[in-house]
Amino acid sequence: MKEKARISVLFIGHFAIDTIIRFKEKRKPSLGGSVSFGSLALSKYTEKANVGIISNVGKQNFDPRLLNPLKKKKINISIKWFDTLNTNFILNYVNHSRSLILKSKSPNLDINDIPIKIKENPPEIIVLVPLCNEITIEYVKDILKMFPEAYMGIDLQGFIRKIDPENGIVSYLFDEKLLENVKQLITLIGDKLILKGSENEMKLISGKEDLFEVMEFFNGFDNEGIYIMTLGEAGSMITRQGEKILKIPAFTPDTVVDETGAGDVYLAIFLYEFYNSDFSWKAIESAALYASSAASFLVEKKGTNGSKSMKIVFKRLCQKNYIAECG
Repeated sequence: MKEKARISVLFIGHFAIDTIIRFKEKRKPSLGGSVSFGSLALSKYTEKANVGIISNVGKQNFDPRLLNPLKKKKINISIKWFDTLNTNFILNYVNHSRSLILKSKSPNLDINDIPIKIKENPPEIIVLVPLCNEITIEYVKDILKMFPEAYMGIDLQGFIRKIDPENGIVSYLFDEKLLENVKQLITLIGDKLILKGSENEMKLISGKEDLFEVMEFFNGFDNEGIYIMTLGEAGSMITRQGEKILKIPAFTPDTVVDETGAGDVYLAIFLYEFYNSDFSWKAIESAALYASSAASFLVEKKGTNGSKSMKIVFKRLCQKNYIAECG
């Protein structure tokens, strides 16, 4: 792949403190959040991206030393600190499914906190990756006005999670308001949209069960955005209006230690490869293969430690050692 000139990628969303329980083993709290996984993956993948993060942090239960890996990779971190508890999740994995409990939450993001230096040097790619509805539709509208030329990566999860105010249990339950919010999000961004959701999230929004019918639902929007559905070990599917649905296989990892953040890595690497392509459907398929290969490394280590360089990701891609053919 021939890379373009150096590009800027800005991740926006909450940092999280994750307490992971896997096979009934409770691990030490670690740095989490899509902004962490995506930015670290991209900075390890290539040196040709200026990677930045905008986030709010509650300092009452957040150890600033957790940010050292990001600082070491020279990720530009713009944080607004609050004298509150930080966004904190308990993630309980059973087999390949997980349950989430939100123990505390940082304040919502405010468009007025975008640094002047970012406004003056607009990023080519903005990745909106909320965890618990901290990015509102109004915030998205303001971002689009501020950065009208940027491609917008969207992770569905933090826009559609329902959180029980009593016990913090996170669930995905359909309602009309949820669907209308997502439709509005898609319509607002239009042709520069790259939207990713898990199988359950995409089924919820579409109201469909058949995977191809799910993808056709998203083709019904009047834009040329790209829609990605991740399917775990079954790979992923990608669609764009007027194109044949792509089926992307998952690559076999050497071991599976921690699945947290695999979708974040997929989206980050896909966006970079997509932007560095000629935007043809064949190039988008290639970008997805790079993304799928990159995600397979993330699960091999705990937390954010599994990401690899483009060279290593490409080597696994060429080996074509798939878990299963998607679809």
